[in-house]
This record gives sequence, C-alpha cells and structure tokens, in this order.
Amino acid sequence: MSAFSYITDPAAIYAESFLRVRQSARLDHLPADVATLVTRLIHACGMPDLVDDLGYSDNLVKNGVAALAAGKPVFCDCEMVASGITRRFLPAENPVIVTLNDARTPDLAKQLGTTRSAAAVDLWDHRLDGAIVAIGNAPTALFRLLEHIAIGGPVPAAILGFPVGFVGAAESKQALADGPYGAEFVTVFGTRGGSAIAAAAVNALSLAAKAD
Repeated sequence: MSAFSYITDPAAIYAESFLRVRQSARLDHLPADVATLVTRLIHACGMPDLVDDLGYSDNLVKNGVAALAAGKPVFCDCEMVASGITRRFLPAENPVIVTLNDARTPDLAKQLGTTRSAAAVDLWDHRLDGAIVAIGNAPTALFRLLEHIAIGGPVPAAILGFPVGFVGAAESKQALADGPYGAEFVTVFGTRGGSAIAAAAVNALSLAAKAD
C-alpha cells in the first residue's frame, strides 16, 4: 500500500488535467478552435496565465489543420520539439523534419556568420510552401525564417513560434506578430516558450485535423 494518495489511472489523470486547465484558465474570450489549442499549450507548461500573453492570427487553426490533412511536412527547429510530437496524432503520416544536426549545417552557419539554428532554416528551402513550422527553442531560427519569407521565399501555412529565453526570444515573437508575411501564426509574447509548448501546438492541430 502506498504512503501517498494520488490518481493512478491514466485516463482519469488525462481527463482531470484538462478539466483543471479549463477551470483555471480564462479562455471564454477566445474562438472555440483557438481555446482548444491553448488548452493544450497550458497543459504542456502548467501555466494558466499563458493565455494573457497569447498572440495569434484569425485563420491559424483552420490553415494549420488543412495543411496537416493535406500531408504537408512539419519543420522543427530542434530535436526536442520533434520528439514531443505524437506521431499517431498526425493525420497523414506527415514528415517531421529537423535539419539542426544535418551534416551541412555547421559549415553553413560559419559561412553565414550565424547560429546553427538559423542556418538549419536555410535547408528547408522550397518544402516550406504550405507547411507547418514549429519553433520551440531558437529565436535566431524564427528571425531567419521571417527573413526568408520577407524576401519572397515560400510561405508556410502556419508558424507556431515559441522560442524561449532572454536574448531575442521576445523580439523574434514580436516580429512574427508584426509581420508574418502571409503566414498564419500563434505565439506567446515575452520570454516564455519552449519545446513542449511548440510540440503541444502541433499535437493540437493534428487532433483537430483527425477530428474533421
């Protein structure tokens, strides 16, 4: 017999977790599809007040769901984001692509005089058109993505922009909101973010796509 009292049934834990998110977070001002997505973001980080720093575009969920249903790839800035994506949720066995550890990335970063995270974005090339991008770590990756789009590069269907940290994170997310250049987006302003939140956003869109 355990010395502690806690829920052990997985289904009960799952249901109770999302119930508590809905009870503690202020979601009633959000469109229903966005509220469902934000519920998963909060569940991933345990911060109900995350909604206070939320930024999103009107067709984020609609376009993201359509892209996943069409089999478009999901580009991630790091392996941690990719690892958090639940593959069985993906509606069309969508490729999940990370180029941070591609053999070409270190040399490319040196040539460009930038981070490996930013250089890795250069390897996404034409495949970005209509795809999903999930950034949960590197502000430089988000800045680089926006630079490519601004000069006429392929436009993703949705940018899930959650770089975390104290150098460039807040600024990159503000740049995303100020000029997404035709891409739908969702972000959390300020220093908060992270791989778990970015992966949760992909999972939310995937579940919505499978439900359609």
